[in-house]
Amino acid sequence: MTLRHYAIAAAALSLAACGQSAETKTTANSAAGEAANSQQDADTAEFEAPSGEYAPDPNHAYITFSYLHQGYSYPWLRWGEWTGTLDWNADAPEKSSVSVTIDVASVDSGVEEFDGHLVGENWFNASAYPEITFVSTNVEKTGANTGKINGDLTIKGITKPVTLDVTFRKGAYEERGNVYKLGFSGKTEINRSEWGLGAYVPVVSDEVDIVIETEWTMAAPSDD
Repeated sequence: MTLRHYAIAAAALSLAACGQSAETKTTANSAAGEAANSQQDADTAEFEAPSGEYAPDPNHAYITFSYLHQGYSYPWLRWGEWTGTLDWNADAPEKSSVSVTIDVASVDSGVEEFDGHLVGENWFNASAYPEITFVSTNVEKTGANTGKINGDLTIKGITKPVTLDVTFRKGAYEERGNVYKLGFSGKTEINRSEWGLGAYVPVVSDEVDIVIETEWTMAAPSDD
């Protein structure tokens, strides 16, 4: 429903309330106002995040993963260096697409010795496979601000399909930097053994949770 429809609905409620008590009037107007404000927020997000090609903001972009370590705990690790392109379609988000390239050697567990172990031949083998890539194949809209991104994940030269559950957080113009910005959260679960990373299963879980928090930016037109 558009803002115009909400305005008409609010007017109708106000007219009907003329014969009601002051308390009933207040309740009806409050409900109409909340609905209009909610729709206005959604419309603002849509129009303040125009279609175009967005790049990740390196200061606000996190790709993390976690697994169960011997049943004791879930360590969290992060990929520190990655690039990507988001082709955003504001009018039809399901027509958007995204691609990401991760620098394997940038893995960060907070333990330098373990990081060296992870990029070695027994694990990610960064010297032979320096990059991890994800390329979307299609996007499904599941709600007002939720969706699924289906795509191909390539690790160690092995490509398999995965699905990300995604939440759209916000779209806005940022005066500082003169950019448009989009914010997304994403998550999925994979079995690492399917990508040639099956060492120590099941002592260390095969299941790996991937959690993504990203902000994407696109330069806005200059006033000059």
